[in-house]
Amino acid sequence: MLKVLRPTPSHFGIFVTDLEKMVAFYTETFDLTITDRGVGRTFKNELVFTSASEDQHHQLVLASGRPADASFSTVMQISFVVPSIQHLREVTQRAREQGATEVRGLNHGNALSMYMRDPEGNTVEVYVDMPFYVAQPHGDPLDLDKDDETLMRETEAICRADPTFMPLVQWQAQFKSKAPASASVSASASAARA
Repeated sequence: MLKVLRPTPSHFGIFVTDLEKMVAFYTETFDLTITDRGVGRTFKNELVFTSASEDQHHQLVLASGRPADASFSTVMQISFVVPSIQHLREVTQRAREQGATEVRGLNHGNALSMYMRDPEGNTVEVYVDMPFYVAQPHGDPLDLDKDDETLMRETEAICRADPTFMPLVQWQAQFKSKAPASASVSASASAARA
C-alpha cells in the first residue's frame, strides 16, 4: 500500500487493438508482472492488470477495444522511471527488440529520457532522474553511447548554463513550501470519511 497524503496519480489504463502484442511489449520491455486478467463485469472489455511493485496491484491496465482503424492516439505520453543510466540503456534496447519505433533521446536537465512509440503508436518515455532542476520544457540531444560519467558531467554543465538552474534538493524544498500541508490534507481526508 502506498503512503498517500493527498490525491496522488497511481495507475493508468489504455485501450489497445492487439491485446497480446501490447501485453508482450509492456511486460517484456518494462518487466511488468501480470497481476490479473479477465473481462470486466460492467466494463465488458478484456483487461490485463500489470504492476512493477508488490505495493500496487496495478499500475498499467491494458484494455481491449481500441478500433483497428484508429489513426490517432489520445495518450499524450506513458512514462516509466528507471533507477540508473544503465537501466535506461537496457530498457531502451529491450523496447527496440519488442518493436518500439521512433526511438530518440533527450536530456531534460532534470532527467535523461528516451522516447519511443509502442507497437500501436502511443508515445512512451523511459527516464532516469538527475540531481538538478532547470525550468521545463528543456531538451538537449542525448547520446546513451557515452559513458555515465560523461553524461553526468555534460548534464551538469548544461544545467548550470541555464539561468533557472538549482540543485534538485533546493527545488524540492521550494515545492514543499508551496504544496498543501500534509497535516491539513490528512485531517480533511479523515473528516470527509467520518
